[in-house]
Amino acid sequence: MRQEPLFSVQDLRVSFGRHGHQFEAVRGINLHVDHGEVLGIVGESGSGKSVGMLAALGLQAKTAQVRGSAKFRGRELVGMPRRELRTLRGSRIGMIFQDPLSSLNPVMTVGAQIAETILLHNSAVSKKAALDRAVELLALVAISQPDRRIHQFPHEFSGGMRQRVMIAMAVANDPDLLIADEPTTALDVTVQAQIMDVLGDLKKRLNLGLILITHDLGVLAGHADRVAVVYSGEVVEQAGIDDLFERPSHPYTRGLIASIPDMSEEKDRLFSIEGAPPPLGRLPGGCAFHPRCPQVQPICRTAAPVLRTYEGHSASCHFADIPAEGAA
Repeated sequence: MRQEPLFSVQDLRVSFGRHGHQFEAVRGINLHVDHGEVLGIVGESGSGKSVGMLAALGLQAKTAQVRGSAKFRGRELVGMPRRELRTLRGSRIGMIFQDPLSSLNPVMTVGAQIAETILLHNSAVSKKAALDRAVELLALVAISQPDRRIHQFPHEFSGGMRQRVMIAMAVANDPDLLIADEPTTALDVTVQAQIMDVLGDLKKRLNLGLILITHDLGVLAGHADRVAVVYSGEVVEQAGIDDLFERPSHPYTRGLIASIPDMSEEKDRLFSIEGAPPPLGRLPGGCAFHPRCPQVQPICRTAAPVLRTYEGHSASCHFADIPAEGAA
């Protein structure tokens, strides 16, 4: 019998009201992550990947309505009282937000902000002990001279260093689950690799369940164990990272893989998926991806595809090369 996952989402739906109408940004996402596992969630901007994870933690906008289930260690988060959610967030569940500069307080030192995270969830800890722990955490995320750096302000740090500070804050209370939302956005390639190495090292040391949200499938290569590909608020493909790259079954996934630059080839132009994701409230009939799909057929315009799963690989496409679960 399979052990209950550390964190699981089932039929999660997030909608926003406007002019008396509800528009679904997340349309029934299903995924899970276990202890010590790295799950990548990939998709273009506006696909619903960040909105879904924020809503699962009770961080949705006031105008949003959340339905479905999000369980952490068997406890239902959707509908949980805010006080209980605040107890879990920052202690058992860590979150790294997209923009470290806007997420950090510009008038507080880095050390004070990390210490505050510790003190909020550990009333028995002294301020000095919290600051000592802040020094340890900065060293843990490979920031040099941490005993000096804790007295500096966020504007005195580079973009990559600010991201490391966010990671230090997220793991300050030894969480079981860490969710990193676009942790390498706006960073150069070298710093991206460093940040991913830091996250991978922390995962091993702390046996974290780690969720990496990104628009770049290339960032996940070599770091994720499994990947969920999200398009227009739905998971359209999910598989182990090696399986996904070796036999992508959804045209959108194939497009994302083709968009990764290959330095071994000389090309006049990089590949890009034609068109743009449909706006909320104006989803096309049938498969949501069909207006952009290079392999579109008449059935794609009229009938929504069914998610098919076989040997741990799922895809939602009429022409995916995946038989039904249990098939010979």
